[in-house]
Amino acid sequence: MATQAETNLADRAAARGIRVAGLAIIALGVGAALTPAGKALSADVIGALLIAAGLIETIAGSLRRDVRSYAMAAGGVTAFAGLLFILSPETNFIPTVTPIIAWLLIRSLILVYAATHVRGSVRMWMAFSGGMDFVLAALLIAGLSITSIVVSVFGPTPQLIASFAWILAASFVVNGLLLLEVASCERANQPQR
Repeated sequence: MATQAETNLADRAAARGIRVAGLAIIALGVGAALTPAGKALSADVIGALLIAAGLIETIAGSLRRDVRSYAMAAGGVTAFAGLLFILSPETNFIPTVTPIIAWLLIRSLILVYAATHVRGSVRMWMAFSGGMDFVLAALLIAGLSITSIVVSVFGPTPQLIASFAWILAASFVVNGLLLLEVASCERANQPQR
């Protein structure tokens, strides 16, 4: 059986790992947001960003105690969405938006459900992260009808495809902030992971 000192050391190491993961995901979000205006992200770049964020989130989730499986599932969904982009790059905008909407909706459901299994500030941040993903999916769904007309008339425009950068950035930054809050609770040795 582990001593209290060993448990505290493991909790601090987990907090450091989760903090690094949070900062890495925020950096990915900033990188996506800094894509030059009017410059389209290729399917490979979108896929690589999603896979990187998903793997980082899965590793961070493995360091958590209370909602480990949900946190890892959210990371797995993100990585899977990225894999879809890399394996099936589409030049048409409409098929490209579908995996993003599905990713955001599934991830939001996982996070909101996981939020019901934790307490305190982590609950609020998990719900906020899930809510952000849901809102982003709703915005994409609402814009899809307008987008389909634009794509039908003008083809996939770089401005429409570049909007993915902002969707990824918003989701990644909020997720990174969630992980920083989890790390803060770990450091304070609070049980709501």
